This record gives sequence, C-alpha cells and structure tokens, in this order.
Amino acid sequence: MSEWQLITSVPPIPHRRANSHKGDYGRVLVVAGSADMSGAAILCGKAALRGGAGLVRVAVPAPIRAVVAGADPCYMTAALPATDAGTLSKAALPSLLDAVAWADVVALGPGLSLHPDIMEIVAHLLQQPGKAFVVDADGLNALARLVEQQPHWEPSANLILTPHPGEASRLHRQAAMERSELARHLAQRFHAVVLLKGHESIVTDGTRLYVNPTGNPGLATGGTGDVLTGLIAALWGQPLPAFEAAQLAAYLHGQAGDLAADAKAQLSLIASDLLDFLPQAVRHHPRA
Repeated sequence: MSEWQLITSVPPIPHRRANSHKGDYGRVLVVAGSADMSGAAILCGKAALRGGAGLVRVAVPAPIRAVVAGADPCYMTAALPATDAGTLSKAALPSLLDAVAWADVVALGPGLSLHPDIMEIVAHLLQQPGKAFVVDADGLNALARLVEQQPHWEPSANLILTPHPGEASRLHRQAAMERSELARHLAQRFHAVVLLKGHESIVTDGTRLYVNPTGNPGLATGGTGDVLTGLIAALWGQPLPAFEAAQLAAYLHGQAGDLAADAKAQLSLIASDLLDFLPQAVRHHPRA
C-alpha cells in the first residue's frame, strides 16, 4: 500500500467579496427526513445555513413539511410524495431530479429511513453525472444495500461520504481493517472523499490523510452527524474543493463541540448546541 500524504494544516474560511450576493455562495439541497425523523432534516438544513450557503432548500416527505418549514424561516422547503410510512416515495424522483439540477451540492441521507424506496432514490440520484453529493446516515445504508445487490455498481456523481464505523463496515463488506486503511478503501471504491467519523475523525481522498484534532465525547449524541453533513455541503458549495470542505467542516464541527462542552458540559451537549456555537468557531478561524 502506498504511503500517505499527511495533511496537518486546516483550510481557512473562504473569502467573501464586498460586492457578492447569495448566488455566489452555493445552492444546497438537503434531501432528508421521514415521519419519525423530521429533526434530522431541520438540523442539516440549519447547519447548511450556519455554514454559509447562499441558498438552502430542504426536500422532505410531504407529511413533515410543516414541521420542517416552521423550524427556520431562512431555508426553503419542498414537500415530496411520501409512502404510507411517511418516508420519501420513489414517486418523488422526478421532483428530486429537478431539485438536484438546481443545486450546487446535495446533502443526502439524514433521517430518510430504511424503506425500500430509499435505495431506488439513492441509486438514481448518485448516477447524476458531475453533481456533488454529501452522503450520510440512511443514504449510506441505502448505498450499502445497493452495492450488496450490485457489487460492481459505480457512482457517476462526485461524492463525500461521512460514515461512522458501523456504516463504514457495511459499505466495506470484507474483513476488518485499520481505520485509515478502511477510509482509503472506501475512497478508492467509490471515487470519493471519505470522512470517517469518531475520535480523531479521518478525512481522505485515498492519497491524502487528515486526522482531525477537535471534538470530544459530548458529540456522541443523536443529530451531530446531521449538523456535520449540512456544514460540509455548505462549504463545498462556496466553493471549496471536496477534500478541503470535508476537512474544514470536521475541524469547525469539532471546535463548536468543544466550545459547547466548555459552556454546557459534555454530558449535557445536544446537537442543536453545535448550531449555536458554530459562529464562534468560525469567528476565531483564520480567513482566506
């Protein structure tokens, strides 16, 4: 196996021109949520806003649209066809493809559920040539089922994958391996940037390796990954290159968690705290 190119510096916050407008900072589409997990869509959408995206649209099953729309007036929402279980239906695909064409970056997966229609949706979306997708949570679970059924399936889209160790193992489907090598394998298999979450999260494109120093055990709570997904999508759309967007997002997400833990204690940290402390993490990070 080739040696790693170790990356230790963190990218600066992207520069904003004085005469810029919202169209300059990326259109982020969040495809997330289901009847039991409306909060995932809310957290991801809010994180995309806090991460600096110019426009954010949150596409959700129609039954939860009112809840998601009422959580924040700053993002747009789209109500899509739903199954009887309150999850996205494959009948939503035409509308989703139109929304993907609008977006610069798509955050795909938080709270989508394990309904069989989700695998078909994910398979179609990730075959959109040249489109940018941050794939997390149930998006990754659908991807794992897809490649189990079609071992040689290849994406046409540009991907950042954000698995936790369990999701990474389901995607790998082979013998256990060391974390950085597992991340490298996934990056090469899916032609992706991989952010393998956990203590000292790893970011790799298969050649470069960054080990994130920020974060604490208080982040081990539901919803923090949804925040990270929205943040990555926002930074990728501003635009930063995929590796740098994942790297900077991991750093700022962990720093927001450290600030939140200092203020509220690790035990009491919840995912929405990251949204409150992210501006402070951004304020103290170097600018381009």
